[in-house]
Amino acid sequence: MLTGIDFTHDPGARSWVVSANAAETDFPLQNLPHGVFRRRGRHEAWRGGVAIGAQVLDLAAVVASGRLSDGLERTAIEAASRDSLNSLMALGRPAWRALRALLFRLLRDGAQEAVWLSECLVPQDEVEFALPAQVRNYTDFFTSRHHMLNAGRIFQPNAGPLENFGWLPIAYHGRASTVEVSGADFARPRGITVDGEGRVGFGPTKALDYELELGAWIGPGNHRGAPIAVADAEEHLFGLTLLNDWSARDVQRFEALPLGPFLAKNFLTTVSPWIVTLEALAPFRCALPREPGIRPRCRT
Repeated sequence: MLTGIDFTHDPGARSWVVSANAAETDFPLQNLPHGVFRRRGRHEAWRGGVAIGAQVLDLAAVVASGRLSDGLERTAIEAASRDSLNSLMALGRPAWRALRALLFRLLRDGAQEAVWLSECLVPQDEVEFALPAQVRNYTDFFTSRHHMLNAGRIFQPNAGPLENFGWLPIAYHGRASTVEVSGADFARPRGITVDGEGRVGFGPTKALDYELELGAWIGPGNHRGAPIAVADAEEHLFGLTLLNDWSARDVQRFEALPLGPFLAKNFLTTVSPWIVTLEALAPFRCALPREPGIRPRCRT
């Protein structure tokens, strides 16, 4: 299971990368999120990087330096340096934790490696990003009671809470082929809609919308039909990211019942270029709030 706080969460630790110590940065030494990048406007290979302040640490350049010793840390950083993070995520938590500890030590103020490691930094304002990993499966969940109620009111304002929500995860599966990195261009979707007078027509959506959601990146998987115990679930969770779930609401309103969304929601989902590891978020964990008196309505 995921353990608690260690030396990589020291709030007083500072980096020799000066911009990582700024109060307003999203990328201090304690974060170290992973992504895939290249210099903008150049025909370079995509490769893995880690955000540190206003810079990206080029992990492919670190590996190419030949200065790393063999072992789990080297295996992990080599996997993290590739053009997709799938192989890193497949290694599992011991490798993820070892890599985080290595990067923290390399980037911490006073590290002797700073002399040569500074040559492996690329300014963030000079790069472009790719999708961090190849998305082979994608499931969209209701994640809270508030989400369930608010989403339901879009199409059925007078409907009550869903009876099954208190008992099982409510989700739909698919759309993996249209997941893109944040900022991706897309054509305004077209589909069949019905107006207030019941007239059916075809054309571009007039109700383009998105929901800001939380994405979870899964590492080691399981064989089809082989369950993962709830107690072991965190061992499969690599990290979290911000996600925009795009929708054509007018198309969705006409096509969704009874089977759910089709064209209205399969044209785009965008994710942040950075994946924040579960280890980095350890200091911010808190108990899930529960409203008193809310219980499932169905009988067992």
